[in-house]
Amino acid sequence: MSFWNRLFRGRRREELLPQRLDYLNEALALERQGDYEAALTSYRLALRDHPNDLRVLQNMAIAYTKTNRYDEAIRIYRRALEVDGTLAGAHYGIAFLLLRRGDAETAMRHLRAFLGHPPRGPEAQRWVEHAERALAEIEGAKP
Repeated sequence: MSFWNRLFRGRRREELLPQRLDYLNEALALERQGDYEAALTSYRLALRDHPNDLRVLQNMAIAYTKTNRYDEAIRIYRRALEVDGTLAGAHYGIAFLLLRRGDAETAMRHLRAFLGHPPRGPEAQRWVEHAERALAEIEGAKP
C-alpha cells in the first residue's frame, strides 16, 4: 500500500475537497449574538456563492435595517424583488423603510403588494394587521 493510500485510507477525491461553509447559518448565529457587522460579512459571502438566494437577501436587508443602514436595506430588498416580485417579506420591509424616508406613494404600492399575497402562518396575522393599519393611515392622510 502506497504512502498516499495509507494516509488517506482510500477516501474518494470528493471527500478530500474543502467544503464550503454555510454562510447563511453562520450569519444567523452571529445575529443572534448581536454581531450584525460580522453577520453582514457572512451574508455577503453567502451571496457570492448564491447571488439570488432570497433567504440571504431578506435576512441581509433585515440586518442592514437593524444597523440603521436604511439605504442599503432598501437596495437589498429591491434586489430580492427583482428575483421574485411577489416576495411578501421584501414588500413589507421596504414599505416601512420608504415610509420612514417619507415616500408614502411607493410605500403604499409595496403595502398593497404585501397584502395581495400575505404570508401564512401563526405570526402572519400580526404583520398583516400592521400593514393594514399603516395603509389606512396613509390613505387617511391623503388630501
